[in-house]
Amino acid sequence: MAALALVSVSTFVVHAEDAKKADPALANQLDPNALDKDQKLIDNFAAVKVEDGKYFDKEGHPTFHITNDGKKFDWYAYSGYRRYHAECHVCHGPDAMGSTYAPALKDSLKTINYEEFIGILAGGKRDSQAGQERVMPAFGDNKNVMCYADDLYVYLKARASGAMPRIRPTDKEEKPEAARTAEKECLGG
Repeated sequence: MAALALVSVSTFVVHAEDAKKADPALANQLDPNALDKDQKLIDNFAAVKVEDGKYFDKEGHPTFHITNDGKKFDWYAYSGYRRYHAECHVCHGPDAMGSTYAPALKDSLKTINYEEFIGILAGGKRDSQAGQERVMPAFGDNKNVMCYADDLYVYLKARASGAMPRIRPTDKEEKPEAARTAEKECLGG
């Protein structure tokens, strides 16, 4: 009986030389840090104006500005990354990738505009689909969120377009004096 079991096991042994060769294209698809750039969105969200270190798109909404071959981020995108991971990632997942109970904001921000984003952030949202109820709490009274609403929007737009990867930005522009002043006034310090 033991000999039969040994023969059965040996027929399932796979030798290293029988294994398939690694497919680099597949490996890159599975890399969680690989960029998923959407050039149409990047172009649509492109900065056309800068005022006091803050970038704006053609509609006048805050947007990101990334230089140095995608390695240097504007202050607001960097700040948005920090605020997102301090306040939002618990529900919406790391790097805005979503979770089992909250949507991936990197996908949501492909279609919602600035006004909708601020409205949802301040007033919350209730959504019922297929017997599931999802509730986004209102953060209108939370200064740690609302004082940085534009930063969050900029970060999430950069993630939605694929311009910002799933990593902590390592290089950033200096914090503009206008950002220091607005932060101080908003937080009451």
